[in-house]
Amino acid sequence: MAEGEPGQESMGELLGRLVEDARGAGEAELEYLRLLAAEKIEEARTSLWLGAAATGLMIGASVALVMGLVLTLAPLVGPGFATLIVVGVSGGVAWVLGAIAWRHIKRLLGLTR
Repeated sequence: MAEGEPGQESMGELLGRLVEDARGAGEAELEYLRLLAAEKIEEARTSLWLGAAATGLMIGASVALVMGLVLTLAPLVGPGFATLIVVGVSGGVAWVLGAIAWRHIKRLLGLTR
C-alpha cells in the first residue's frame, strides 16, 4: 500500500498512538499496583494491632505469673528471698532466650556461620 493513500496512518502517527496506548496501559498497571499495595498495608495494619493486643495481654499474664510465684514462695522462704529466687530464675531464662536470639540474628546477618 502506498503511503499517500487516504485513510491510512503514517508511521509517525502509528508510533504516537502506540506510545499513548503504552502510557495508558502503564498508568493503569501502576494504579492497580497502588491499590493492591494499599490493600496489603491495611491487612498488615490489622495484623499488627492484633499482635500488639496479644503482646499486651501476654505481658500482663507474665506479671501475674511472677507475682503468683513470689506469693507462693513467700510463706516458705520469706518475701525477700522469694523475690530474689523468682527474679534470678526469670533473669536466667531471659538471658538464655536472649543469647539464642542473638545467635540467630548474627547468623542471619552473616556475622557467624
